[in-house]
Amino acid sequence: QLVESGGGLVQAGGSLRLSCAASGLTFSNYAMAWFRQAPGKERELVATISSGGSLYYTGSVKGRFTISRDNAKDTAYLQLNSLKPEDTAVYYCAARLGRLMEWSYWGQGTQVTVSS
Repeated sequence: QLVESGGGLVQAGGSLRLSCAASGLTFSNYAMAWFRQAPGKERELVATISSGGSLYYTGSVKGRFTISRDNAKDTAYLQLNSLKPEDTAVYYCAARLGRLMEWSYWGQGTQVTVSS
């Protein structure tokens, strides 16, 4: 089970930190990801962190968002800085065992709204 928290309403230029708490799986073995879906748009991959700590960011968030994980707390994070109105979306975390596998665990999502 994955449970996100930390969303909210913030002004443009502001920051938020999202958390994704995992249970029922061996967290350290899983790659973690953050996706987002804005109204009327398809779900978009935002960032990933592998079990070994390798990182990926989609181009629109590079330099502004930071993904991290704390295996001792079974939690993944997404630090969102310099937020823009176009970052408004429901943010979801996901987990998978390997690069060639499906994202098999999903959270319920947390709303991020950025006002201009």
